[in-house]
Amino acid sequence: MHKKAYNETFNSIGVKVSDELYKTLTGSSTINAFQRLVKHFNLDLKPEDLVLNKRKRYVSFFENDPTLHLVNGVENLIKASYNKGYTLILASSSAMVNIDRVFNRFNLNSYFSAKISGADLTASKPHPEIFEKAAILGKTAKENCIVIEDSDNGIKAANDAGIYVFGYRNPMAEDQTLKYADAVISNFKELEEIL
Repeated sequence: MHKKAYNETFNSIGVKVSDELYKTLTGSSTINAFQRLVKHFNLDLKPEDLVLNKRKRYVSFFENDPTLHLVNGVENLIKASYNKGYTLILASSSAMVNIDRVFNRFNLNSYFSAKISGADLTASKPHPEIFEKAAILGKTAKENCIVIEDSDNGIKAANDAGIYVFGYRNPMAEDQTLKYADAVISNFKELEEIL
């Protein structure tokens, strides 16, 4: 849905974002992505306005798709990890309003100790700040944390934070290499069995 909302926004302003360029934006906050695109294309547009444009499209898709579901296996992994006593922190580049929208729709709030939006931080992924803050919020030493990421920017952020990272081969983000992940999984059942 995010990719579809981005692409509709790109079309609405008349820019052609190549797959290669889009790949570099994956995992970044929306404001960071549009700041980079405005600079790249030398657009006379405000990144903040483009964020609102994209967000309206995303919300429309989110609220009008009755078939919307979580990624296969993620709900079981969340519940299994929670039941084993792990502290769960969501650290996403999405805006908090979008994070809350997903958490409320799928009743996930009770499983997580905290949620962090990269959009509210000083620097977006691939900067490590989001995962460093997640470890602090989880009151857990970084060497006892793991990150699950489906983007190369997120993996770099985890690497730079000094946190072990599982790369998830997300079928919705096939353009991501995951080459710097400590381990790569193709489904969440694999990870559930390890934890």
